[in-house]
Amino acid sequence: MTVHIGHWIGLGGVAPDDNRTAHEWEKRLDGIMIAIALMSLPVALADAGDFPAWVKAAVGSLHWIILLAFTLELVWMMHVSSRRAAYLARNWLNVVIIVFAGLGLFGLVSGVWVASARAARLALVALLLARALSAFGSTLIARGVPLVFGLAFLISLLAGVGFYMLEPTVRSFGDGLWLAFVSGSTVGYGDLVPTTTASRIFAVIMVLVGFSLLSMVTATISAFFIGEDEKRLRQELHQDIRGLHAEVRSLREELGRLRKERAPSDGGG
Repeated sequence: MTVHIGHWIGLGGVAPDDNRTAHEWEKRLDGIMIAIALMSLPVALADAGDFPAWVKAAVGSLHWIILLAFTLELVWMMHVSSRRAAYLARNWLNVVIIVFAGLGLFGLVSGVWVASARAARLALVALLLARALSAFGSTLIARGVPLVFGLAFLISLLAGVGFYMLEPTVRSFGDGLWLAFVSGSTVGYGDLVPTTTASRIFAVIMVLVGFSLLSMVTATISAFFIGEDEKRLRQELHQDIRGLHAEVRSLREELGRLRKERAPSDGGG
């Protein structure tokens, strides 16, 4: 029996043999839960940095939103699923997130356990992003290299703003953009380096995003050349099929002519 890797990492989703309603709701909630999981990024950065009180308050609200969203999703999916035990087993990471986030919010854990809860949230973000990239990968490949480079440019601009806000040694947006580029491309010239915990976490995220974008560019270019070869082969195949149709039509006409020629002689005999 083949077990999908998503099952082992706690993102198995709805079982293939579950009911249709559960599969439909999984598709509907996918984008929403990805957006909710992305809230873990500012939460992690704010937890690691020294920010004003209003930022800390906003982060506390995000904690509650994340906890409430994952709890409601789990409860609802358990309600619509006809294989509840299988759903829990295939999505155990969501349960871990809910437990650690809840205990942390109510002040029942501290020290290493709080760090574990944050690490689990970041792990969930990474895994959900991987699932999102796999879902959008075919669209990116179909539209070609310009879309991928456009996405890379947009991410670099946003990352430049992020480094400008998080890193005290970055004194201009241009420096932030440069640090985003050298981080995402893993060049690392050393003229600018992240020095705070928040900017270092952000740099790690940029490195992972850079690897993903480089993989997409490579896949897009490969798909382009493979697609050109497939297009040429399809054209040749269509030409061969048209030639065969013409030959079959010619044979049928010849057969019909021979039958007409033989018909009078058979009648006369």
